[in-house]
Parts: sequence; C-alpha cells; structure tokens
Amino acid sequence: MSEKIAKNCVITLDYTVTDPDGTVIDDGRRPLVYLHGGYDGIFPKLEEALHGKEIGQNLKVKLQPEEAFGDYDESLVAVEDAEMFPEDAEIGMAFERVSDAGEVLYRITEIADGKIVVDGNHPLAGVALVFDMTVTDIRPASAEELAHGHVHGGDDDHEHGKHLVH
Repeated sequence: MSEKIAKNCVITLDYTVTDPDGTVIDDGRRPLVYLHGGYDGIFPKLEEALHGKEIGQNLKVKLQPEEAFGDYDESLVAVEDAEMFPEDAEIGMAFERVSDAGEVLYRITEIADGKIVVDGNHPLAGVALVFDMTVTDIRPASAEELAHGHVHGGDDDHEHGKHLVH
C-alpha cells in the first residue's frame, strides 16, 4: 500500500501556477515543500484537495481570488506627493506602513507629475489562480518540524510553501 497525504506529513510537489487564461504566474522552478495538516504552509483549498493523494498523483485546482491572495481593495491604493519619498524611488519598490489593520506592504506602481501611486494589494490580489500539482514525495514530519509548524532541511533553513508563489 502506498503512502497517502495525511496530517503531519511533509509533502513535496512539482507545480506550476497560471491564471485562468493560461499565463504562467509561477513556473515552479523549485518544488513546493510544506507541512500538511493546517499549518498554513499552502492555501487551505489546495491542502484540502491534496489530502489523501499518493505519490505520482496529479491534480489541477482553481482558486478564486478570495481563496488565494484576496480580492482587489481600492482603498489600499493612494496617490501621494513625490516629496514624501526618497529621490531614487522607482516603480516596483516596496515599503511597509503600519495602520489600524496592522503592517501592510505597499508597492510603488506609478510615478508621474510629482505624484506617486502606492498600492497595498498583493500583486496577485483579484486574480484567480490555477495550480497544476504532482505529488513527488511524502514523508513523516520530524518532531522539530511539528513543534515549529513548518518544514526544515533541504537547501534552505526553512521552506514556506505559500511564500513560493509571488
């Protein structure tokens, strides 16, 4: 009997992420490794779909924006005077701001006429995502991994699946 994905197993996936039109968002150059069982290593709907699967199984799962990086929130977009930013500010730069909602990471999305547009939405907010995943390894988690709630080892000190999708 082959091993099935279950709580407290470390799962390795080969994967790609596309938008619904097939545009590649993440080519999965590095396998996704996460601790299965509600540790927030990957999106809950993906974890649910993977539960009980075996090595070699492939599945495609579509996540709506609210199941992935959230809906696009217009209130997180602001136009500000360029004087509030360093002279070398450029599109794509990111910075944190603390608000009532906690820390929000903002990106500069536009610079024109002495104004800078900043956006606190995740770059994939409002985007449905299609994950194409193949299970390549299943192993029991170590006591240390269970205590910390994430995977240790491999090429990195810590691997966090959800953060591999940028």
